[in-house]
Amino acid sequence: MAAQPDVPAPRGYTLRARQERVDETRLRITEATTRLHEQVGPAATTVSAIAELAGVTRLTVYRHFPDDEALVKACSAHWRGLHPRPDAAAWVSIDDPMNRLRTALSQTYRWARGAEPMMTKIHRDLHVMPEFVSRFLAQDQQTRVEILRQGFRAPGKKSRRLKAALAHAVDFRTWHSLCIVGGLSDDEAAHLMLATVAAAIENA
Repeated sequence: MAAQPDVPAPRGYTLRARQERVDETRLRITEATTRLHEQVGPAATTVSAIAELAGVTRLTVYRHFPDDEALVKACSAHWRGLHPRPDAAAWVSIDDPMNRLRTALSQTYRWARGAEPMMTKIHRDLHVMPEFVSRFLAQDQQTRVEILRQGFRAPGKKSRRLKAALAHAVDFRTWHSLCIVGGLSDDEAAHLMLATVAAAIENA
């Protein structure tokens, strides 16, 4: 039986296969970076360690991510997809402000417990991370506080105290201090912060 001649793959198929390999390599690098950030933190994560964990060369890492900002953006997006924060926009539908806050704290603290390994390292190493990380964290916090503050409609001095109390209540570092360091349960921490916010309004 005569051998069949090699038939070249269609150009479209070849390009798709090449792009799939590129995407797969990029994902391996992103996943390796995410894992190292969670385990040792961004400050201790090196390109050599990323390359070794991803099974690629340092040059390949730089080819996909030419600078730290590009790599951290990809890592952040990947991690947020795995650990989505509670949808603050959904809290607007809760009219009673204390019930709105109670729901927000319950959801936020439950998220914080699962996110703790990464978020602890991020806050610890913010000083070595691209500026967009701290900017994103601040903007996200501001959005959540504003949604919660609007439910109270507190004027003047009460509004300033309320805003400060709300910012403290929904901050990951507050949860970490109360639950990881202080040993409170998520529910105990939420009850304490509800009382703090109430006191901020009443004693203004």
